[in-house]
Amino acid sequence: MTKKKKVPLFWTWVLGSVVLRLILLYFPKNLNLSSRPEVSTPLTSLRRLAEGYWLKQSSISPYAGSMYHGSPLLLTLLGPLTVTRIEGQPDHLLCSLVFVIADVVSAMLICAVGEKLQVAYSSSLQLLGLRDLSENSELLPSGDFAALVYLWNPFTIVACVGLSTSAIENLMVVLSLYGACSRLAPLAAFGWVMATHLSLYPAILIIPVILLLGYGPDAPPRKLFRQRNSLEAGNSTVSDVYSEEKAKNQLKVANVFSWRPVVSFLFWTLLWSSYILVLCSMYVQQYGGLQELFKRTYGFILTIQDLSPNIGVLWYFFAEVFDFFRNFFLIVFHGNVLLMLAPLALRLNHRPCFLAFVYIVISSMLKSYPSVGDSALYLGLLGLFAYELKDMQFSFFLLSGYVGVSLLSPVMHNLWIWRGTGNANFYFATAIAYACFQIILVVESVSAMLNHDRTLTKLCTAMVQNVKS
Repeated sequence: MTKKKKVPLFWTWVLGSVVLRLILLYFPKNLNLSSRPEVSTPLTSLRRLAEGYWLKQSSISPYAGSMYHGSPLLLTLLGPLTVTRIEGQPDHLLCSLVFVIADVVSAMLICAVGEKLQVAYSSSLQLLGLRDLSENSELLPSGDFAALVYLWNPFTIVACVGLSTSAIENLMVVLSLYGACSRLAPLAAFGWVMATHLSLYPAILIIPVILLLGYGPDAPPRKLFRQRNSLEAGNSTVSDVYSEEKAKNQLKVANVFSWRPVVSFLFWTLLWSSYILVLCSMYVQQYGGLQELFKRTYGFILTIQDLSPNIGVLWYFFAEVFDFFRNFFLIVFHGNVLLMLAPLALRLNHRPCFLAFVYIVISSMLKSYPSVGDSALYLGLLGLFAYELKDMQFSFFLLSGYVGVSLLSPVMHNLWIWRGTGNANFYFATAIAYACFQIILVVESVSAMLNHDRTLTKLCTAMVQNVKS
């Protein structure tokens, strides 16, 4: 299928997803999604944001009590829209439109990231002499596929219709990855700083962002380029087949880490961070300053003060654990996220965008207040690697598991909260199953990617040996 035939069809699907969201937004009260614990958390609930804005308008600290724990900048931008009413239209319609726009922009950025990844990966395969694989990888437009997966994912639609601010957080994360893939250091720094400011956990994405800026988009293992270059240099037959310019390009791909965009990224990160801190300090100056802000936002996230049910596993654990052991287990759970960073970065440093996907899945699984909006992001990014992960095992099992958990979670919550015929274990069982499926997704996707790299290694070795013989 040519690109001219593909583009109108792609935009038709994008427009269809927008229309579906607009239709569903006219029935938010009937759907009652904004009150679902799977959709709205203490950090992403628009209802809590509206309460925080009302407190501010009443000359009371928006962080008074335990209602609002989000960013003051988000409160400034979305707060006025929560009180703006259009006659005859649903409440919070303007905020809903902001979330729809954020989803569409995120999908477009994911599509652009996919195109850059595909171009870079095809070029790398051609440098290795794997032209057949290069042509096969171009048959599947992974950027378009990932964008449509993100837009039509039920989790994304539910988060948008349920008035969750996770759409804006996802936009900032994708903006950071797009800026890093394009080697636009100011844009990557802005997206990373804003994403970290909004939900803290994207801070771990600084590792794949730096790798993207330094090495460029995902590529086969760099040792393949070094091996091929050395073999070509030592064998005259191979040197006749491949030009000297191609060998230099292989060596460039293998060895060069560009520090200039990384230094620029760190500079812009410092600049954007300072700018945001100044704005936040001006906003909360009369409400306790930055210390109170950090306590009510980042401190609220790290100490897991709100134990209301959600699709995570931490709320139930800390509701049951003795207070004497609480600090110990807080360190254990948050340390689990940090302990996985270095081993994964060492093993997947040649695939920084895929590394970012793995980090997002892990943080979504172990974060304090997860929601379906987090799953919507990593499932959309998963589509970027459709070609590399085409042989991933248990795909149907994972799909069935996600569908089953999505259907069972509201049922178990209803049995526990409203009908009184169940207990917390009913709902917590679905949370455990959900976490297990995310673990399987991480393990299987990483295993499939490593198997793909091993296949490339075998093909390159066989090709060089055939040419030498």
